[in-house]
Amino acid sequence: MATGAHHMCHPLPLAEAVVHVSGEMDYGLASELLRASLLAALARVPSGSNLVIDLRNSSFCDSSGLNVLLAVRLRALKRGIHLVLAAPSHQMIRLLEFTESDDLFTYATAPAD
Repeated sequence: MATGAHHMCHPLPLAEAVVHVSGEMDYGLASELLRASLLAALARVPSGSNLVIDLRNSSFCDSSGLNVLLAVRLRALKRGIHLVLAAPSHQMIRLLEFTESDDLFTYATAPAD
C-alpha cells in the first residue's frame, strides 16, 4: 500500500469522452447510475482512446463506487481503452490507497469547462 504517496496528476490527455460525476458514488442507485453512465460512454469510445472520469464534483466514494470503477476499468482494458480519473478527491485517493488499487488508474487534472 502506498500510504501517504503522492500521485502525479498529469495534464488531461486527449479524450474521446468525458463522464462528469457529481454527488456520492455509494451503494444503491448512485452506483447503478454511475455504472450505466460509464458503460454507455465506454460503448461510444473507440479502441486506443481515453475515457476520462471527471470526479471534481464527486463528494464521496465507498466500496460500491470503487467496484464500479474497477469493473469498468477491466472492460475498458479489454477494448484497449485507457480509463483516466480526473481531479479525484483526497477521500477517493485514500480509498484507492487503502484498497491497493491506486496504481491501477492514471490521474489527471480536471478538464476545462
